[in-house]
Amino acid sequence: MEQEHTNRLVHEISPYLLQHAHNPVDWYPWGQEALARAKREDKPILLSIGYSACHWCHVMEKESFENEAIAKIMNDRFINIKVDREERPDLDELYMNALQIMSGSGGWPMTVFLTPDLIPFHAGTYFPPEDRRGMPGFPKILVVVSDYYRSHRGEVGKMEEQVKHALQQIAEMVPSQEDMNDTVLLKAFNALETQFDPIYGGFGNAPKFPNSMALSFLLRYGKGMGLKKALEMVEKTLEKMANGGIYDHLGGGFHRYSVDERWLIPHFEKMLYDNALLCRIYFEAYQATQEERFRHVGEEILNYVLREMENPKGGFYSTQDADSEGEEGRFYVWTREEIKEVLGKEKGTPFCAYYGVGQNGNFEGETSVLSIASTLEKVSARYGMTVKDLEKTIEEGRQRLYPERKKRVKPNRDEKILTSWNGLMISGFVDGFKITGEERYLVAARDAARFILQEMRRDGHLMRGYHQGKCQGKGYSEDYAFFIQALIDLYEATFDTGWLKEADDLNRRMIRQYWDERNGGFFFSGDENETLIARSKNPYDHVIPSANSIAVFNFIRLSHLTGDESLKQKAKQTLRLFYHFLGQQPSGFTQMLSGLFFFLNPEEIGIIGSKNHLKTRSMLKEIYVAYLPNKILSLRDPHEPVEGNWFPFLMEKGTTELPTTFVCKGFTCLPPIQDEEELRKILK
Repeated sequence: MEQEHTNRLVHEISPYLLQHAHNPVDWYPWGQEALARAKREDKPILLSIGYSACHWCHVMEKESFENEAIAKIMNDRFINIKVDREERPDLDELYMNALQIMSGSGGWPMTVFLTPDLIPFHAGTYFPPEDRRGMPGFPKILVVVSDYYRSHRGEVGKMEEQVKHALQQIAEMVPSQEDMNDTVLLKAFNALETQFDPIYGGFGNAPKFPNSMALSFLLRYGKGMGLKKALEMVEKTLEKMANGGIYDHLGGGFHRYSVDERWLIPHFEKMLYDNALLCRIYFEAYQATQEERFRHVGEEILNYVLREMENPKGGFYSTQDADSEGEEGRFYVWTREEIKEVLGKEKGTPFCAYYGVGQNGNFEGETSVLSIASTLEKVSARYGMTVKDLEKTIEEGRQRLYPERKKRVKPNRDEKILTSWNGLMISGFVDGFKITGEERYLVAARDAARFILQEMRRDGHLMRGYHQGKCQGKGYSEDYAFFIQALIDLYEATFDTGWLKEADDLNRRMIRQYWDERNGGFFFSGDENETLIARSKNPYDHVIPSANSIAVFNFIRLSHLTGDESLKQKAKQTLRLFYHFLGQQPSGFTQMLSGLFFFLNPEEIGIIGSKNHLKTRSMLKEIYVAYLPNKILSLRDPHEPVEGNWFPFLMEKGTTELPTTFVCKGFTCLPPIQDEEELRKILK
């Protein structure tokens, strides 16, 4: 179909940018052409940042960017630049910081007005196409901002300096001189406890995000310190989320967040990173409790990713949209009549009762989001069924509704492959393999890792993204940190030292490119990334962990595995740099808190023996299913050479006739173990 308008975004590889390629707006991608024109014409820049699965990004496009009159104002008064935040997280982070400094809040779509020197002087998020509910319309904003830029250059100049200074100050952190101990961990637990919702689980009020890193910290700390309350908080939250509409009860996987406190109505987009982190916490909860329901959710997440998000060559796509056929959630919701039409009245009625599908619905237009609204016992008693028969009816209903749903128009899928998010997902698949023994999970993890190493590495550098055969941009510190973690995880699942060698090499490159030699910690962008007006260290664990948090884990593990003691020192430097934040703002640093707990309480577990020996495999199975979040696991085959100073923990143990496991917790080492039953008791 011939398009009326085509702009420069038509040449981009980002699906999000391509969605805007036929707007009447004269969009530029971020680059020298646009920036040079802004300077040459002394025009302010309108920077619009969003992502493919963002519902309100689509709304603003439809309302404003496809509107000829609004586009004309934009084209006449601004140089318009569109950025995919997933492709350029450095720009997103920098200007999100600016938005929060200016307005106290943030979100997407992000709308930032810049001087030609790239300094923000006004910012907001979504703007409606006309004045609405106290919000000024976008055309009015455009005129007022551009007029202000032209007629108040002195004030704009002062604002430039203030904002630039504030942005630069964010990265200026001074390492703490306090002794690092577990007092701050207790402080963090107390803070999270005050924010905890005792009725529905999770933290705070609506909207609620699945804060997997906070749950992981609570599980570590609760189990390690024998705090029953912490474990109860984790179990309640995981159960309520898995029962709620935020979880896809037919296809598996979690939506991005819940608009209500009950986890009932989600924002329907599905993000790879959410599902990567959530499958890990569900598997951890299974290890800690041996509750099959948690393992089941973890497996369903992985099965969803394999079915919907895996690239045939390896690697995983980024997101699925919230919208289909122009409506949010349309693909996922059901009416009571639709369900009964597929399942029949006899089976459809108890199915609807179990999943909370009433006549009036719980969503828009008398439709419902499926959520577990009652217990098996109550529903079976109400309809005169046995619990076993009801379970069968529910499972059969799910199996029949899923293919019926597949006939609908699917939400769009952003098929970018991002190194950082893939690193998180690889780790999730490795966890799934360890817990379940399912070989296909390990195959998916290996294929994704090989894809990144073969297709997304250029001259030794990791690239940020890949789409339709093309790589886009050099990676950032999070790409390195998350992928290094994945490679170490793969080593622990296979004991193929090739993965460990790749992890060690990439870790050295990461230090060269991103490490701050003066104060420690990693900058978000490196020497070979584009230089922006300020350089950040991105200390916060938001929806994904910070590169610094994951690097703490990587440093500790690689130090023990490769014998490089300097890495342990770098872990300590990183923790010192952010230590004062851990006590003051614990909810923003939950992955770093877990890193501190790991640093203070490492456990080394090593096996001497062939990795293919039945006894070795049997002992590994016991190790894999046990909850050991602070473990560093290694294996030495007496018949294979060892590289350099690797595996110092095992090199001093000599050789053994039978595969033997060695366990050291803190400064205490237990006697060698050759019996699986004995090992199971020790690991509990």
